[in-house]
Amino acid sequence: MIVEELVVTGRLPGPAWWTVSNGATTVYVLGAPSLAPKHMEWDRAVFERRLAGASEVILPFQDVKVRITGAFGAAFNFLRLRSGGPFEATLDGPAKARFVAARSKLGEPASHYGTRNPLAAGLMLATDYREHMSLTTSDPTKLIKLLAARAKVPVSQKSYDLGPLMGAILRTPPAAGRACFDEVLAQVEAGPGITRAAARAWAHGDVRGALGNERTYERCIALAPGARAFDTRVKADEVAQIEQALKKPGHAIAVVPLRPLLAQGGVLDQLRTRGFKVTTPDEEE
Repeated sequence: MIVEELVVTGRLPGPAWWTVSNGATTVYVLGAPSLAPKHMEWDRAVFERRLAGASEVILPFQDVKVRITGAFGAAFNFLRLRSGGPFEATLDGPAKARFVAARSKLGEPASHYGTRNPLAAGLMLATDYREHMSLTTSDPTKLIKLLAARAKVPVSQKSYDLGPLMGAILRTPPAAGRACFDEVLAQVEAGPGITRAAARAWAHGDVRGALGNERTYERCIALAPGARAFDTRVKADEVAQIEQALKKPGHAIAVVPLRPLLAQGGVLDQLRTRGFKVTTPDEEE
């Protein structure tokens, strides 16, 4: 669920910003789309003004690393996920026809989906679809990281262990995994128009329009055992990073994916509960 009072249209040019303040320090928070066209254009004037003199730029995690101690387990889980296929052999007539049509549109053979795990198949299909349609989970964060480095502003970006997540996929009940697969398949069939429209809305500060593309991935991940705990951990880490930035003089920038930012119990909701002042994009001047 989203905190509706936080879903507004920004007054400044470009994407919407929220601010978090303790009275002495301000953290400017940019809500980022979870999926967007690669190299999309957006008005960076406000960002570049706030980047000047910032104490740091806090970024959402992008790469989920495998710790050395968990590498063997992650590799074993990967081999288990990638065995027993092709996945389409597990589907009935209509679903099989839809999947074959979808993977053919993406130029992938049946052998590419060598798994009997529906959640794994769904996540693989989502990855292939994004690559084929030039969509990415990395922009605009990748560009912001580059611009911060050029400006010599320190960047803070956490990474997490991949092993437990892969294990969680293996433990997902088949019915839940199939529900995720069906969500992804429907997205592939619909095409990238919704994502591109949401990205345009994001670039113009239309928060509600930007949220129109934020559900498929969220629904898939929420089905895996342990996913809720992982999501809670990531939000807590983002809140802690912003709190630490508020202890430094001046100002900082934080980039947070839109739904974790605006959700009930999300990043801004937690910061308000802790007594920090949160200003919405329609209040900025």
